[in-house]
Amino acid sequence: MVFKDLWQIAKKDLLEFTRDRLRLVTFFIMPMFMMIMVGFIFPNQNSLKNTLIGVANQDGTPLSTQLVSAVSNLKLNGSTSPAFKVSDYSDISAVKDAIKGQKISGGLVIPAGFSQTIAAGDQATVTIVEDQSSPQISQMVDQILANIVSGFSGQIGLQKVNQILVSQAAVPGTKPTSISAESILAPIQAKIEGIIAGNPSYFEFVAPGIMAMIVMTAVLTGLAASISREKEQGTLDGILISPINRLAIILGKALSQSIRGLVQGAIVLFLASLLFGVTIHGNILLVGLILLLGIFSFVGLGILVSAIATEQETATQLLFMFQFPMLFLSGVFFPIALMPNFMQDISKVIPLTYAITALRQVMVLGAGLGSVSMDLSILIGFGIITLGISVPVFKRVITK
Repeated sequence: MVFKDLWQIAKKDLLEFTRDRLRLVTFFIMPMFMMIMVGFIFPNQNSLKNTLIGVANQDGTPLSTQLVSAVSNLKLNGSTSPAFKVSDYSDISAVKDAIKGQKISGGLVIPAGFSQTIAAGDQATVTIVEDQSSPQISQMVDQILANIVSGFSGQIGLQKVNQILVSQAAVPGTKPTSISAESILAPIQAKIEGIIAGNPSYFEFVAPGIMAMIVMTAVLTGLAASISREKEQGTLDGILISPINRLAIILGKALSQSIRGLVQGAIVLFLASLLFGVTIHGNILLVGLILLLGIFSFVGLGILVSAIATEQETATQLLFMFQFPMLFLSGVFFPIALMPNFMQDISKVIPLTYAITALRQVMVLGAGLGSVSMDLSILIGFGIITLGISVPVFKRVITK
């Protein structure tokens, strides 16, 4: 009987929701807007295409020209477009003036005597000029330019060592050596191997967090607004006098919001895969289970807020008070490990943290159920505790 009543309440809420055309349109547009906006706003190395930088080649020799060509011709991760669009400048002052005028996003200065210094056996220095007004772009540009210079320097070093080895071998009475230049300059080689193939982008780190955040926010807001609205309109009184179990009323409304939340999660997941190439390396059913348990962990909070709040506006304000800190403390955009210790402690009592962690493990690393079982257990625990508190409070409030 309870399950039948539960479904009737959920069905009523879903039908009522679909009758409002504007609300139905915003229901689909909101996750699409959030995913597209965040996906295109946050830069990564793949977004560096034809980025304007300035080069002041004051040396003008074939060697310095090769370095400039290495910068001009660089393409990242199989892109057909070069990472940088290079403009020539006379000196470092001209490069700095161009950055001040926002004509370029960084610069490289090769001093006069660059080739001569290297030929003499000394260490030459090139200057990377950064645009400090845009730290994120500047960091990527600086890192890539530094890697180019480092790689170019390594090639020259190999050539010089090879020349020395060849010249020694040409000396009469000298035994030919089998030592290579690589073994002298780099006797130890590091090999980087990830758990999955490829090089996940920063957005693949962000996508699970955005998906969890949108789903949890939609469920919290929708549940509290639904109950508060019916209390204001007086329709809740009509439901209460009907022969329907009080528990079925609560769970029915939670079920309708959970269905809506899962639909929005599916939209976000589809857009992340279609527009930004996010790949789910784990089981898609496990992703759905994590979202469902994440919703379960928040349902109690939504019921509690709706029971306490007498008006829909009050419920919205209370939920915003909870949601805003969660956006920053649960690791949606930034790794929790980089936060201060006291913030890390706060994040441990937020269920969204565990939902996001589990989603990242499954989606990015291809983890299985055993790897995320602890996170899922914590989500279940949060749900049981909050429901155990909120359901009796809700029953007591609505019977007054």
